[in-house]
Amino acid sequence: MLGFTRKDPARDATADRVRDWTRLRFALGRDETVMVSEIACGVPGCPPIETHVVFWTALGRHHFKVFKPLAEVSEDDLPPAFMKNAMLALDDVDCC
Repeated sequence: MLGFTRKDPARDATADRVRDWTRLRFALGRDETVMVSEIACGVPGCPPIETHVVFWTALGRHHFKVFKPLAEVSEDDLPPAFMKNAMLALDDVDCC
């Protein structure tokens, strides 16, 4: 059943911390959207829970995954800054 969930201040703070690290790492401004989410995966070979980070720039949508739960993500888990353009999502590619 779908419904509202209670806000968890600790989880929100963790997501904010990952957003802040992403902004710093990729030199994003406050006006650029960064979305952090935790996704469960039931596909064989896929980590049971992974963290997805998506951000938008003038070039388009960028994304990366960290193969661990949000609460376990550290700043060192983020890709290096030079990979920013490699994370640009291509709309004509059906992937992941």
